[in-house]
Amino acid sequence: MDLEAYDFLEVTAQVSSPHASNPFTDAAIRGKFEGAERRWQVEGFSDSEDGSVYHVRFMPPAAGEYTYSVEYHQGWSTATSTGKFRVTEGHRRGPIRIDPENRWHFVWKGTGEHYFFNGTTAYWLMGWRDEDVIRSSIERLHRLKVNRIRVTIAGRTNRYFGEPVMAGDSWTPISTPWPSRRDARLLHYLGRAGQRFGIGIGRDFFDSLGELGQVEDIYHPGFDYSRFRVSYWQKLERALKFARDRDVIFSLVLDMNDSRVHPAPGSADERRFIRYAVARLGAFSNITWDLGDDLDSYRDDEWTHTTGTLIKAWDPYHHLATSHPVDNVHQDRRSDWFDFTSFQEWSRDQHSFMLSQRKEQERLGRIIPQTNEEYGYEDHYPMWAKGPGSDSADTLRRTAWEIVMAGGYQTAGETARRGTNIWPDTGGGWMNGRGDETMTMFEGYAHMVDFFTSFDWWKTEPHDELVNNGNYCMAKPGELYAVYLPHGGKVELKLQPGRYAGTWMNAVTGKKTPLPSIKATALWISPPAPVGDDWALLLRKSGL
Repeated sequence: MDLEAYDFLEVTAQVSSPHASNPFTDAAIRGKFEGAERRWQVEGFSDSEDGSVYHVRFMPPAAGEYTYSVEYHQGWSTATSTGKFRVTEGHRRGPIRIDPENRWHFVWKGTGEHYFFNGTTAYWLMGWRDEDVIRSSIERLHRLKVNRIRVTIAGRTNRYFGEPVMAGDSWTPISTPWPSRRDARLLHYLGRAGQRFGIGIGRDFFDSLGELGQVEDIYHPGFDYSRFRVSYWQKLERALKFARDRDVIFSLVLDMNDSRVHPAPGSADERRFIRYAVARLGAFSNITWDLGDDLDSYRDDEWTHTTGTLIKAWDPYHHLATSHPVDNVHQDRRSDWFDFTSFQEWSRDQHSFMLSQRKEQERLGRIIPQTNEEYGYEDHYPMWAKGPGSDSADTLRRTAWEIVMAGGYQTAGETARRGTNIWPDTGGGWMNGRGDETMTMFEGYAHMVDFFTSFDWWKTEPHDELVNNGNYCMAKPGELYAVYLPHGGKVELKLQPGRYAGTWMNAVTGKKTPLPSIKATALWISPPAPVGDDWALLLRKSGL
């Protein structure tokens, strides 16, 4: 058997006569893998609600010969399977990691290429019933050079945040990773029967029973947290594989404050859920972990530290992990498990904010990438936003430039104004990932991606002191200078002596205009940017 590095091997146990009362708690499957001078112990999972199918998945990190031993346990019985397989190079990009030499930045583990983190939010992408919509949404975002999507596993909401979005036959924001309890379902049916036929006990009694055991009810889902709704997880895996084939990372947001109902913090039910997620999804190379959206609204700092540490212990591949609290003081930035920030900060001075966060991270003595994953959603104006226009496509595009020109990264969110289950029913944006041809904000973001990936951006640092007029500069002095001019015009740039090749880029259209060769002695004054709008300027030392 041949397998490419950073794909995964799946070893399956077929149980011909399953008799575990609960296959998710009463049986277990584990694997030991050896190769590339390393050993791994990997937990498996039940992939059937009757206990007839179990899997162990393993993602090999390098070419070579591997062996495995898998054991299935149920009651007093044990079954063992052994085997060997060969792994070829394949040149897959693999998971993302922090660049060990430039720790503000990311690299693809498989190839060593640098990863320019350019994300979007689509929390309830998995709410689409037609998986063609999920795939076409991922494909569209990939085409727009989005390489990271925030997707929730268990998050649920019945609020639509003022957007023209509603649950319906085609889509729902009610995630269902667990089934409802059997007893809750029976009480629900009893309540419905009593509501319809009545047996003299009282309407209120039957109404209360009728509310139980509906997984679609955000307040009374009656979840059986000891079991999993396998079809939901299989659907998520199909989306993950489709995204992996396009080098798109899923930020797996475990849960959300909007869910209203959660497993008890630190409980066996909660830890079973997280371990099941790690066992099923950890072998996909294109994931990172997020402990939860608005996490500080339903979990405390001690829980965050403990759970983040546990995830890193349970995940044999040590995928990057973070959390997303409302108040950024609750990010566990000193801890080894915490790999990058995931800020929630909506101000319109993002450049200063991100620079201050770099300084704070330096003060903490632990350099990690700085990302703002929630600085507004296109055309979305809750009361904490700055008012109409503050979240327009153009404003958010400019804000993204402010963030990356501070050496940070960002996750944006497209407009939901094109509707889901509301006319014209062609969108959903930050809520579910779907978009149409009128949604063009990310075309502007793609120009920013093209600009930065045209040079070794990870070798540069913020150097605003080298420019004037409120412009921004990222530089490796003497070699590379990237300047952003929010208002166009010209810039005074303090250069080290030498010859430089320069190029203007219109940040709105992406059009590039080369400059004549530049001979600098100290201060260089650029010609004015060709027209209005905001512009980017790139200077490279000649001969590099």
